[in-house]
Amino acid sequence: MKEMTNIDEIRHSTAHVLATAVLRIFPEAQLDIGPPTDSGFYYDFDLDHKFSTEDLEKIEGVMKQIIKENQAFKRIEVTREEAKEYFTNINQPYKLSRLNDIPEDQPVTYYQNGEFIDLCAGSHVRYTKKIKAFKLLSIAGAYHRGDEKNKQLQRIYGTAFTSKVELDEYLERIEESKKRDHRKIGKDLRLFHIDDQVGQGLVLWTPKGSIIRQELQHFIGKHLTAQGYEQVFTPHIGKLGLYRTSGHFPYYQDSQYSPILEGDQLNDLADQGCSCSDLSKKLNDGDLDGYLLRPMNCPMHISIFKSKPHSYRDLPVRLAEFGTVYRWEKSGELNGMTRVRGFTQDDAHLFCTEEQLAEEITGCLDLVKNVFSTLGMDDYRVRIGLRDPDSTKYTGESELWNKAENALREAVKTLDVEYKEEPGEAAFYGPKIDFVVRDVIGREWQLGTVQVDYNLPIRFDLSYTGSDNKPHRPVMIHRAPFGSMERFVGLLIEHFSGNFPTWLAPEQVRVLPMNPSLNEYANQVLKKLRAHGIRAKIDTSGDKLGAMIRNAELEKTPHMLVIGKKEAEGKLVSARSRLSNEFQGSMDVDRAIEILNLEIQSRSLPNKQ
Repeated sequence: MKEMTNIDEIRHSTAHVLATAVLRIFPEAQLDIGPPTDSGFYYDFDLDHKFSTEDLEKIEGVMKQIIKENQAFKRIEVTREEAKEYFTNINQPYKLSRLNDIPEDQPVTYYQNGEFIDLCAGSHVRYTKKIKAFKLLSIAGAYHRGDEKNKQLQRIYGTAFTSKVELDEYLERIEESKKRDHRKIGKDLRLFHIDDQVGQGLVLWTPKGSIIRQELQHFIGKHLTAQGYEQVFTPHIGKLGLYRTSGHFPYYQDSQYSPILEGDQLNDLADQGCSCSDLSKKLNDGDLDGYLLRPMNCPMHISIFKSKPHSYRDLPVRLAEFGTVYRWEKSGELNGMTRVRGFTQDDAHLFCTEEQLAEEITGCLDLVKNVFSTLGMDDYRVRIGLRDPDSTKYTGESELWNKAENALREAVKTLDVEYKEEPGEAAFYGPKIDFVVRDVIGREWQLGTVQVDYNLPIRFDLSYTGSDNKPHRPVMIHRAPFGSMERFVGLLIEHFSGNFPTWLAPEQVRVLPMNPSLNEYANQVLKKLRAHGIRAKIDTSGDKLGAMIRNAELEKTPHMLVIGKKEAEGKLVSARSRLSNEFQGSMDVDRAIEILNLEIQSRSLPNKQ
């Protein structure tokens, strides 16, 4: 468990005050857990009464009273038997369940404030009056232990800060984030659709959203060509044996779709009375053949590398693919485009010698930096995800892990940005560098990643012929600057609040004839724009100019070309822009196209979001 900071203690203590207040109002409530989080805290309750917004206001009032009482937080060490007896007597079964999670060699402790006693390892502030600024935010459903097979509890979310100023700033950001919610903007602008008949967490890219995705793919594709990457295409499904060799099955079995068994194996097993646990064991042990919706692209790219012999002269080999993968995310964790079950990675795998490793990592990092710089996302930090030496989830020898971790440490120094090492955050096959980007309202998003892998080449017995004419083992680099296309576009929607820079905007120009008699000339302008590759539409609704401008603005069209009688007679357009001060007023059509193309080709950003 990580050591708590001052803000963690405040938030953890506020969670206990929340539970105290709920029990004063609803003494029959059963409590599960109430930890601090990166942005606040929550507590889970089992209660027949369904919490409402009005309840939150009432609970907040009782919490303020508890804080005024200046209750002390007291740590009390008890025996396991005493704890079991206490929580049995007060009918708190979830606390008994959590009691079983405490290792036998660790102490069992309560924390008490006022009349409330909680099973808790701490730590907390000394008195409730240390809680200066808090707010209850929302109510959500949450399965006990995050398992859909368990009962769904009610979770109350809240936040707390050291001062009211900080709290107010946070609440302002929350309100701004609601306005920027990609689910609402995406629906209003018709950028994507999620349909229950297709499946939750499976994104349907509409024509407008597809333009944004294609532009991003084209943008990074040019850089891949310049850096010597080769494009590949691989299947969405592969044999279980492939993923057993890689370790993805069964390492990530809980987050994968169920395997598809070959032939009549499933019927035969049913006839034999095979239970679910027996089936799972047979799959894990390799006794059954089948296929798996791919959770990762790397085994496919490894298969391509392995399909022919390589010399040291061939290396590095850089294989790139916009490859779709599938993860069985729990329904309660799905969130628009940012948490989905099927997503496309801008994935690449590099196979190189140890001598080439440092240069190749630097090239990957430079690509990620270029992506963020182009999109105006220059506020980011870097973390190095290392293995946890005490965990058994990692594969491979310590010596190879040390080499990979040191390679990333040296590479990250070239970025000249803040970075932090985080044990336990590595992939099971190797350490990684993650870029954590802060958007325009201060929220953090984990995006691009670069990983060094000595282990999968061993598991797949990869080799190349060295200058000594002997076989040598390559090193792999996994990298994805965008990460997931779905998540990245969801972030961009919120970052730009739907006001995309012109090069990404699904519709770049709206032509607005002031009356139907001008439609002929307006259509000539439209054809000329499209002939120069500019995505343009015309409004022939016959509405008043103000209404047409308002509609274009609501649909976040960055530029408008207004055509009146004077413009038609002079073969001109009157430019109106929300992005560029230069693109305003009356001008020749060719000049308007020149300015637009310059803005698009330079991928310039809006003057203000």
